[in-house]
Parts: sequence; C-alpha cells; structure tokens
Amino acid sequence: MQIPADSIAEYLSQIPEERQEAFIKLYNTIKKNLPDGFEETLSSGMITWNVPLETYPAGYHCTPGKALPFIALASQKNFIALYHMGMYANDDILTWFTEEFPKYSKRKLDMGKSCIRFKHNNEIPFDLVAELIKKMTVQNWIDLYEKNIKR
Repeated sequence: MQIPADSIAEYLSQIPEERQEAFIKLYNTIKKNLPDGFEETLSSGMITWNVPLETYPAGYHCTPGKALPFIALASQKNFIALYHMGMYANDDILTWFTEEFPKYSKRKLDMGKSCIRFKHNNEIPFDLVAELIKKMTVQNWIDLYEKNIKR
C-alpha cells in the first residue's frame, strides 16, 4: 500500500486514524535520533532518509543518480514498516537488535531482512528503535555500503 503524497506533512495526514499516533511517534523517534547528515524525502510511497548525492555522489548503484537509501518508514495495509538497510548489511547490528527486542516487547519479532513490521501500534518499542537509529552515522553507512557492493 503506497500513500500518494507530495510532502511529509501530507503523507502523515493520510495515515489511517487508528495508527496515526503511533506512526507519528515512530517518525519523530527516527528524526530525533538519526545522526546528522541524512536527508529526509518521500520515495516509493514511503518516508525515507538517504545519504544525499552532495555527500555521496556515487549514489545508489541500483538506481544511478539517486541518493543512497538508508531508512524508510511506511504505513502498509496491515502494519507499520520500518526498513533499516544498516541491519541488512551489518550482522552485528542485526544480532544486537534481535537479541534486544525481547527485552522491550512481549511480542515475537516480526521482520524480514531489513523490514521490521509493527502490527500492534500500542506495543512499538520506541526506546529500542531510538537506540537502533543512533547506531550508524552517514560515514559508517557509506563505508559499509562500499564494502558490501565491492565484494
């Protein structure tokens, strides 16, 4: 499910009412804890945070001329999705997150390779997400990205 919007404010206003409060709190958690240097945009029907081309002119190898994606937040049909590419590329961060999650939630962790699915709006572990978001700077992400794509 993509939300058509021309601005972040418009996107946020279209989040279904029953999950709007939790979604906005998660959005603000990301914004507050994200290290400096990432650029917030809308892309593919999601709110995204990327490494700007001014910082990393090589951009994303899959889509030349596009900024390097890092985090995305989306309201899907049945859940809120948080995509964190750093977890996809760094086993230490992925292991840390999966080991910490049970300390913050009674629910089983529902995730794919880089997507964390939150189906219960009142049980999102905001403090854990804040810690996850702080774990990687722009330069950390660029270095990890280059190491992984040059294999």
